[in-house]
Amino acid sequence: MKILLGLLILSLLISCGLSDDPTPTETEPTTEPVSPDTAEAETIEPETTEPPTEEPTDPVAEIMAGMTLRQKIGQLFIIRPEGLDFSLDAYQVESDDYALTELTDTAIQNLQDYPVGGFTLFTKNLIDPDQLNRLLEQLAGHLSLAPFISVDEEGGLVTRLASHPAFDVPVFPNMALIALSGDPDQAREAALSIGDYLIRHGFNLNFAPVADVNSNPDNPVIGERAFSSDPFIAAQMVEAAVQGFHDAGMMATLKHFPGHGDTATDTHYDTAVSYKTWADMAAMELIPFEAGIKAGADMVMLAHILTPEVSGDDLPASLSPEIHRLLRQELGFDGIIITDSLAMRAISDHFSPAETALLSFQAGNDIQLLPAHLPEAFDALEQAITDGTIDEAELDERVRRILSLKLQYGLIEQASGA
Repeated sequence: MKILLGLLILSLLISCGLSDDPTPTETEPTTEPVSPDTAEAETIEPETTEPPTEEPTDPVAEIMAGMTLRQKIGQLFIIRPEGLDFSLDAYQVESDDYALTELTDTAIQNLQDYPVGGFTLFTKNLIDPDQLNRLLEQLAGHLSLAPFISVDEEGGLVTRLASHPAFDVPVFPNMALIALSGDPDQAREAALSIGDYLIRHGFNLNFAPVADVNSNPDNPVIGERAFSSDPFIAAQMVEAAVQGFHDAGMMATLKHFPGHGDTATDTHYDTAVSYKTWADMAAMELIPFEAGIKAGADMVMLAHILTPEVSGDDLPASLSPEIHRLLRQELGFDGIIITDSLAMRAISDHFSPAETALLSFQAGNDIQLLPAHLPEAFDALEQAITDGTIDEAELDERVRRILSLKLQYGLIEQASGA
């Protein structure tokens, strides 16, 4: 009997194992792993292939990647054409007895050896529009990156083209007379007109407007070049002038920070001192600068005045790290900081060109204007970077700011031959 029962159970087990159509409840779950590839193939639609997206490019980085150290250093300097004659001293370069209206072979070679970032032209460099065009073609033609072509064209007393009989351009009075109208739009229209004729004659950077407050009647250098002795009127006019230059497509420069209006000395010839505190300046001198910065001024030019109550040192504002810090951090200026002319005696009587170049860089200037002797200044910076006194990353930061502005205004477009 037990044998018969065992045979029946065995028979049932065999018939279950041979069934062709098991129900889900009859099927035990598999213990073998499922291939991931097989699972995906059964549940995911095939992916469509899309063209790879290009990473955004950084045109400034591309340009800088192709630049030599000397080409980078060169971007920090704006010089007079006469500055390419290395046999001349600072006084000869500035003298009307020495005028370069076309590049000599020596000047061309020196320009190739010292590839500067820009030029400033004065009346003595101008004969007529045709000559100016030829000179500008020479200056740009021997550089791999287009230079700043700058000028002091404030209107009124300080002009280079409007005071030249060969140039048929509008003539404006001193800015103080413009401001007497009480209408900022007149300041904007004057700047628009000046910017327009400068661009037509090949310039791209104007060292204007004057943002000083004419608060000292004994000031020998600012006077009616400033819009007003009232900081709030000056601020309205400065803001409008910056807008006017920009409407023309011209770069605008605020000068002479932190304010040259309440001094009694002309820094072209001697040292000037302001004993005001930062709070004093905030209530007077700084107001037009703040307005111009808010309007988007491209550059701020630093004066060579001593400000011991602000800087805590005996350096001119142009060479003082503290003044640069205040401009960046307190006023929020993120554009280009440029010195006033470094050939002025407030600088050149106290510092050598090499010392000036190092102090200027270490203070925080992006551009050094009109060094007293280009080779000495240039070579001093190169040596300082080579020996590690100056970090090349700091140089790159300055060059990036400069090239970004040149790109913004269409002076340079790509890394061709940089």
